[in-house]
Amino acid sequence: MTASPRDIRYSLSQSSWDDAEYAALQRVIASGQFTMANETLEYERVFAEYLGTPYCVAVNSGSTANLLMAAALRYRKVNPLQPGDEVIVPAVSWPTTYYPLSQYGLHLKFVDIDAETLNYDLDALEAAISDRTRLVMVVNLLGNANDFDRIRAICEPRGIEFIEDNCESLGATFGDRQCGTHGVMGSFSGFFSHHISTMEGGVICTADEELYHILLTLRAHGWTRNLPKFNHVTGEKSDDPFEESFKFVLPGYSVRPLEMSAAVGIEQIAKLPGFVADRRRNATQYLELMSRYPQFIVQREIGESSWFGFSMVVRPDAPFGRADVVRALQAAGVECRPIVAGNFAKNPVMRWLDHSVHGELSNADLIDTNGLFVGNREGELGAELSLLATVLDELVGA
Repeated sequence: MTASPRDIRYSLSQSSWDDAEYAALQRVIASGQFTMANETLEYERVFAEYLGTPYCVAVNSGSTANLLMAAALRYRKVNPLQPGDEVIVPAVSWPTTYYPLSQYGLHLKFVDIDAETLNYDLDALEAAISDRTRLVMVVNLLGNANDFDRIRAICEPRGIEFIEDNCESLGATFGDRQCGTHGVMGSFSGFFSHHISTMEGGVICTADEELYHILLTLRAHGWTRNLPKFNHVTGEKSDDPFEESFKFVLPGYSVRPLEMSAAVGIEQIAKLPGFVADRRRNATQYLELMSRYPQFIVQREIGESSWFGFSMVVRPDAPFGRADVVRALQAAGVECRPIVAGNFAKNPVMRWLDHSVHGELSNADLIDTNGLFVGNREGELGAELSLLATVLDELVGA
């Protein structure tokens, strides 16, 4: 039986807001300006500063951030993606990693993951490259970076670009760079359970000025209004704001953020280094605890993870199954979820997506049948991890 909210003792997430976020909301209310304006501009500036990247574009969700990344690659002037081009994707991720790519007519080639890192099986990725491959979608899962040195070595000699779905991994690093900044673009999410919470919201970062200008246009109807006078989309804008107010040049969307989300985001970004430090400290304690339970595979860190949550994969030879673990956790008031969407290639929605599967997806299948995760968050997690240990001790008969 699933625990009711009042019985939950170890939640997947909790609010990270304090008076600063509520004051930010009041600032927007007092201004009377609720649609995208100066708060959004400042949020984009501080986000870019945190990442160490030139350009950030705020949108209304991480999902629409992925949508605009796919669209921007279609509408750039040189070497745009075309319908039928092949993009390699990992078999374990969230639906809106895949849907935007499919919606722009790309052929999705699914590749297995590594059972320990939960990111790409890099040997399988390299073997999956074909003459049709134009793009690799890199997903940094549950806070964990991919090995970007290896990914560059695979992609760059072949002239293949990669983008990053970093919605679960804000604050993670590989080498001396933030995840999300390794590819030509990267996406981020500010949903409640993520590393920062802006109610709803997303961000795209890039170091490519043309892509930045395309993103600005696509975000708001495909119009020119938000472009600088000299830009890579139209060349030069008219100085007449009336003439430019309703001029449409690309088939865009309406995915702008609200000022309230941006104002809260400014406060959350200021706290993010502390949030990530807390999550990493909690992870050290979690990994030490799980070393007592060889019946589980836990996520192996690449670079410095920002530890979105704590994965647990029941080994096939364990004397219990995932269903037993889930029942025990729920009965004790410990929230848990599947690891993202498991092996996404098994979903009925795949009949609508042009796709193929490279080789076997055995590790994705393992995650699909045996994987789950519990929460991580800002602040101390000692009591929750003690509860988890009690549940696992009883489960394994310790």
